[in-house]
Amino acid sequence: MTRRALITGITGQDGSYLADYLLGLGYEVHGLVRRVALEAPESRFSRIAHILDRVTLHPASLESYASIFHVLSKYEFDECYHLAAQSFVAESFADGFSTMNMNINGTHYVLAALREVRPSCRFYFAGSSEMFGNATEVPQKETTPFQPRSPYGISKLAGFHLTRNYRDAYGLYCLSGILFNHESPRRGLEFVTRKTTTTVARIKLGLASELRIGNLDARRDWGHARDYVRAMHTILQQREPDDFVIATGETHSVRELCELAFAEVDLDYREFVKIDERYYRPAEVDQLIGDASKARRVLEWEPTYTFSELIKEMVASDLALVRASIH
Repeated sequence: MTRRALITGITGQDGSYLADYLLGLGYEVHGLVRRVALEAPESRFSRIAHILDRVTLHPASLESYASIFHVLSKYEFDECYHLAAQSFVAESFADGFSTMNMNINGTHYVLAALREVRPSCRFYFAGSSEMFGNATEVPQKETTPFQPRSPYGISKLAGFHLTRNYRDAYGLYCLSGILFNHESPRRGLEFVTRKTTTTVARIKLGLASELRIGNLDARRDWGHARDYVRAMHTILQQREPDDFVIATGETHSVRELCELAFAEVDLDYREFVKIDERYYRPAEVDQLIGDASKARRVLEWEPTYTFSELIKEMVASDLALVRASIH
C-alpha cells in the first residue's frame, strides 16, 4: 500500500529535496503552501517546478490552526514532516515577533491537529543546531545542554520541547532531527553559503565587483541537504521515536568557504571580499560542530558529500543560473 506523506515547507530547500526523495521511494507526496504562493507559482515554486505534476499542494497557513486542521482531516497521512519555519537567523533578530509566532505556534498547531484527527501519523520536527547556541561542550550531541543565542534558536527549542511533550504526554510518534547547517544549490540567496557562491558567479561574469560579508572566522558544520533529508526519512522509520543530531562532524570557516568558492573560478578571494559589520550578528555563535555518532550507529547514516564537493556543486549551479539570466 502506498504511503502518504505531508511536508510543510515543501517549496523550501529541504522540502523540495525531501519531496524528490520520497517520490523516489514510491510515496504519495502532499505539501502545505501559503495561498499567496499559489498565485505566483513561477517564483514561489521554482524548487519543485520539476515535480509539480507529481505532488498535491494544499493552501494553508502555519498561523491558522483551522487551515492545518482542514488538510489533516481530509487525508490519511502516514508521515508528517514539519519543515516550514522562518529560518533565516539574521531576520529573526530583525523581527523576533514574527519568528516566534510562526515557528512556535505553527509547530503547536500541527501537533494539536495531528493529535485530534491523525494520532497514528508519525511526526518529524526540524530542529536546529542553533538550539545549542553557546554550547558548553564541543562537539554537540543529543545530551548537550541547549543555550540558544538568537530568536530563531529560541523558537526552535520551543518547538523541540513541544514535540517531546506531545510524545511523552499523549503517546504520539513524534521526534526531532537536530540538523546542523546544510546547504545546496537550492539554498536561499540570503544565506552566507549561497550568497557567496552566487556572488562569485556574478563577479566571474563581470556583473559584480565585491562580496560583502560579516565574520570570516565564524565556523560551521556544513553538509549537503540531500544527505540530510535522507536522514529525516530514516529517523522516522525507527521502531521507537527518538531525537537525533545530524551533522558531518567537521567545521569550516566562512573564510574557507570564500577561498574554495573563488578558487573554483580561478580567483583569489582576498581581492574581492570586503568585511561589512552590518552582517555581524548581535549575539554571535562562534563554533557549532555536531557529534552524529548516535545517528551513525543507530540509523547507519553517513554523509556522502565533502565540503569541497558541496561548494563545487553550488558554484557550478550558480554560474549556470547567472549565465542563463544574461542570455
